[in-house]
Amino acid sequence: MMRSSLLIGALVLALSACDSGPDPVQYGSNPDLPEPQRGLLPAMTVPRPANWGDDRPTVPQGYTIEPIATDLRIPRQTLVLPNGDILVAEGSGGNAPSLRPKDFIANFIKSLGKSSVEGGDRLTLLRDGDGDGIYEAQGIFADNLNAPYGLALANGAIYVANQDSLVRFDYRDGQTEASGPPTTVTELPSVINHHWTKAMTASPDGRFLYVGIGSNSNITERGMDVEEDRAMVWQIDAQTGAHKRYATGLRNPTALAIQPGTGQLWAAVNERDEIGPNLVPDYLTAVREGGFYGWPYSYWGQNVDPRAQPQDPQKVASAIRPDYSLGSHVAALGLAFSIPAMGADFAEGVFVGEHGSWNRSVPVGYKVVFVPFRNGRPAGDPIDFVSGFLNDDGNTRGRPVGVTVDPRGALIVADDLSNTVWRITRNQPKQAAASVSVEGQPDRIR
Repeated sequence: MMRSSLLIGALVLALSACDSGPDPVQYGSNPDLPEPQRGLLPAMTVPRPANWGDDRPTVPQGYTIEPIATDLRIPRQTLVLPNGDILVAEGSGGNAPSLRPKDFIANFIKSLGKSSVEGGDRLTLLRDGDGDGIYEAQGIFADNLNAPYGLALANGAIYVANQDSLVRFDYRDGQTEASGPPTTVTELPSVINHHWTKAMTASPDGRFLYVGIGSNSNITERGMDVEEDRAMVWQIDAQTGAHKRYATGLRNPTALAIQPGTGQLWAAVNERDEIGPNLVPDYLTAVREGGFYGWPYSYWGQNVDPRAQPQDPQKVASAIRPDYSLGSHVAALGLAFSIPAMGADFAEGVFVGEHGSWNRSVPVGYKVVFVPFRNGRPAGDPIDFVSGFLNDDGNTRGRPVGVTVDPRGALIVADDLSNTVWRITRNQPKQAAASVSVEGQPDRIR
């Protein structure tokens, strides 16, 4: 194993395209797009896992962060229920076979930055019975799922997007465990599952569910046949399971959310790799029904990617330019609209969980950012809201995934490296003397 690791490391150094110094200005509606850089391998650096010890992530002055659940099994997304309980989807899927030698190398490099814990394939329920911010009860709501990821509550049911199917559990307020096995609403595309995560949100009236389905490749290197029904968002009838393509050309729509007051669907999308450290920007965008967003033929609107063959000039001409660049390779996996209870500086906008890069020599992401909105649209640079995951040694103590805003005024962050769920709240002067530290393990719900 040691010899293989050294050999792979040497190959990466010898064959990678080098990072080109500091990032260009890549945030906002008009990011700097440098010329593509291509090598036999992209630059690959993944920070190794490290322990938190007595440290905590960094949050803005006037806010406090606490772990409300630890020792989980790959927490990915969360859902706050009407009574304040929190559901946590735990699991890991995919396992697409390597296609090229560089896939093997890239998969090895990526594995160095992951938790060694096996995915739980379950939903865990957290309960704060007295509202003091300490989730003293924890139990399994449902298990034997298949890499659950997207979560939604609608129509008196909890919907779960597994990597291969959309299922639902009947739910009554305060329920601590599922009353039976789930009902399948519809099957989801699951051949190969190069991108396995199935993000989900519900329309305000609960009639439709929107599910993000990532591509089966970086840039069609597996052929177009396996991209059928991939790189798109489905609109699914919550009652019948009937579905249609809502928007296409979104390489990997990893997080979906409905904008309050407008009903507009927004997505965080992970773009393509292997053409340089500053291409292509991952992005935040309003999703138009019937819209095409470029993948695989073009990026950031109509910038042609010649690697996709055969080309389709008509599709390129129709490609929609995204609303807001988050920066290249930050790997945005979480998206949640804020509310006034989060404080005046963070009242209007979205929180985005950035899992962190693997294919550039200087890591980016590894934090939760806040993108301010004005008049319903992104406006201004992203603001670090939860950071400090990367330490001074170049290693990382956590990797943010899902973010959820609790209506009571808290941000819930799933961290799938330290296997922790974090809760960030504004400091309240009248509660300054109260202790909200977590001691020991939570009681188990029975």
